[in-house]
Amino acid sequence: MGLVDEAVITVRSGNGGRGCVSFRREKYIPKGGPDGGDGGNGGNIIIKASKRLFTLNDYITKKTFRAQNGQPGGGNQRSGKNGKDAIIRVPLGTEIYDHDTGEFLVDVLKENQEFVLIPGGKGGRGNQHFATPTRRAPRIAQPGLPGKEKSLKLSLKYIADVGLIGLPNVGKSTLLSRLTNAHPRIDRYPFTTQEPNLGVMVLNDEMTLTLADIPGLIEGASQGKGLGHRFLKHIERTKILLHLIDITYIPKAHILEDYYILRDELEKHDPDLLKKTPVVLINKMDLENPGQRDAEGIRKAMDEIGLDSLPISALTGMGLDALKVYLRGIFFYGH
Repeated sequence: MGLVDEAVITVRSGNGGRGCVSFRREKYIPKGGPDGGDGGNGGNIIIKASKRLFTLNDYITKKTFRAQNGQPGGGNQRSGKNGKDAIIRVPLGTEIYDHDTGEFLVDVLKENQEFVLIPGGKGGRGNQHFATPTRRAPRIAQPGLPGKEKSLKLSLKYIADVGLIGLPNVGKSTLLSRLTNAHPRIDRYPFTTQEPNLGVMVLNDEMTLTLADIPGLIEGASQGKGLGHRFLKHIERTKILLHLIDITYIPKAHILEDYYILRDELEKHDPDLLKKTPVVLINKMDLENPGQRDAEGIRKAMDEIGLDSLPISALTGMGLDALKVYLRGIFFYGH
């Protein structure tokens, strides 16, 4: 099973327990007063964040969750037991929506965060609460309030510091494997990456960065070509984007044609992505030859539009130490 980053589930909180109608019946107290206890509250629907989870795969087979009902009250002022909560554990970065209305409900970002999404029904009051000077033996109690049912859409967006983007077969997966502990599938044909991959890059004993590699985009992705825009949401939380371009790519017109194709598709998905700090990596420098674009020409064109660029070879490791120093400067020294 591949990555599941969206799911729809149905949840229902528990009903409140009914209150009790009861009267004291003790020896030597023949006319005891009302002593019916309250019903227990129904269980809540709770969303809880877990860093042990990385996908929503669990919600492909299990789609319905119900909290327990509250128990009825008893005599001698005994309250009913509250219903057990239904706890739905989701990965960090999961957004929760009302599936029917599209209303955004909550964004789960921190480990062990809990949100009571739907409270259980309140338990009914027993007859002990309804005694008055003129009504000393009330035979009434409240029913518990019913729980509520809702259809929820879960949408996972990875929480990563750096996003790797580029056209298909530009070397993103190779770069991810060289920089982090990730082991993505790597091959020589386009669209080897079918789903996002995450990896953690260790800069030193105290510094780590999370990198997200998404499947390659092609021109027309916004119209569904290739794998489309489906996975771009996984770089929406990143601080910077590493644009990989291939030194062996032969442009039809402008020297930065592949870079602008990528930027155009990002803008069509979400214009805010263009506000992120972009860094261009000129990859496959081990394959540079006079019949193709030269790195110096690309870097000069990048300088003209005010962007930083670094020549690298993800395959051989050339330039990766300089890239780490560059990232350390951005994230930990602010430059």
